[in-house]
Amino acid sequence: MTTRTLITGGLVITAADETHADVLIEDGRIAALAAPGTQEWSASADRVLDATGKYVIPGGVDVHTHMELPFGGTFASDTFETGTKAAAWGGTTTIVDFAVQTKGQSLRAGLDAWYAKADGNCAIDYGFHMILSDVNDRTLKEMDLLVEEGLTSFKLFTAYPGVFFSDDGQILRAMQRASSNGGMIMMHAENGLAIDVLVEQALQRGETDPRYHGEVRKALLEAEATHRVIKLAQVAGAPVYVVHVSAQEAVAELARARDEGLPVFGETCPQYLFLSTDNLAEPDFEGAKYVCSTPLRPREHQAALWRGLRTNDLQVVSTDHCPFCFVGQKELGRGDFSKIPNGLPGVENRMDLLHQAVLDGHISRRRWIEIACATPARMFGLYGKKGTIAPGADADVVIYDPAAEQVMSAETHHMNVDYSAYEGKRVTGRVESVLSRGELVIDQREFVGRAGHGAYLARGTSQYLG
Repeated sequence: MTTRTLITGGLVITAADETHADVLIEDGRIAALAAPGTQEWSASADRVLDATGKYVIPGGVDVHTHMELPFGGTFASDTFETGTKAAAWGGTTTIVDFAVQTKGQSLRAGLDAWYAKADGNCAIDYGFHMILSDVNDRTLKEMDLLVEEGLTSFKLFTAYPGVFFSDDGQILRAMQRASSNGGMIMMHAENGLAIDVLVEQALQRGETDPRYHGEVRKALLEAEATHRVIKLAQVAGAPVYVVHVSAQEAVAELARARDEGLPVFGETCPQYLFLSTDNLAEPDFEGAKYVCSTPLRPREHQAALWRGLRTNDLQVVSTDHCPFCFVGQKELGRGDFSKIPNGLPGVENRMDLLHQAVLDGHISRRRWIEIACATPARMFGLYGKKGTIAPGADADVVIYDPAAEQVMSAETHHMNVDYSAYEGKRVTGRVESVLSRGELVIDQREFVGRAGHGAYLARGTSQYLG
């Protein structure tokens, strides 16, 4: 039986257009858009949602999350169930998380372990990237097989020696493989070998507080690694997507490469746009809440990141959501900043923070949707299905109240973590209702979804290539 939902009276905002229109949803997909008040639609709808005075926007696409990630002797505190519910509360209807290959194991074994974590637990749709920890002849062949079955992106690290680190030769080989199979290589770009030297020297000097995490992970070492991975990609004839760009010097490297016409892409995160080393320096070990890698930078870097988002030298804002509770997890690093688990909560905050950025004059409304919905979907082979409101697309739709005011707080958020990185921040704009494939997940600020609704997404190759 066909179910028809009609969303009336709202301002429909996509990356391309803003238009007052009614949106008709049939069997989980957008069926049509029409002039407001189309009578025959109202008569035949099973359900009418009134969006008068509200925005009607595509569900957010967050292509960088880490649910249940093992790190530093503990695990990210959000499960796929709690993390995807929180995402929905924040207007995000698709996540792409990271399956991890353990050194010595196959890619398939890592992917199967992550399928098992997520299957039946997600409130919204989800996909995976694959973290390559061990590049060898066998795993390079496996990359081809994964691309064929819809896992089309692979992450490597120039950071974390002994854990995820790959050397330049391994990175080059993976990029060459991606060049032939159509995959996208994602890079965590920091010079991990040099950083480890600086960490050791800082600890020997007795510099153990969280603020030193930012001081040893120098912006120049992010820029150097960004430059290096761009050149390796150029040699391989492959595209490269640099994750969580935080430093103005790294943005400059991306801009230079893009000016040369190279298929080089960059992502930043809300924490780099709204937080800074001032947070890392908070007393009484509070700075540990803000330890992530790449690290928070001095406030003056923010202007370069906003400019990069406006000029399209940065194309995507994801969260790198990787929460660890302050009590019992972040505290593992008391007396040694290098033992603080790296990561911040944020999957619930991204859409609201970026709406605030619209009000603050940093970006336009359509650019908000572009960097949070449309471009991430295009970048990772989901656009047309996700990231827009157009006939044939999945009915992942958010009714957004642009005038509602809220105060961000651990008291009221839905992420499974005991602090908010944005505690006390006042923002204007809030999610009112959320549909995932036509089913209400959030209805008038009430969660009505369920674990297991979310479907696994096999992805195409990047729609920015070829």
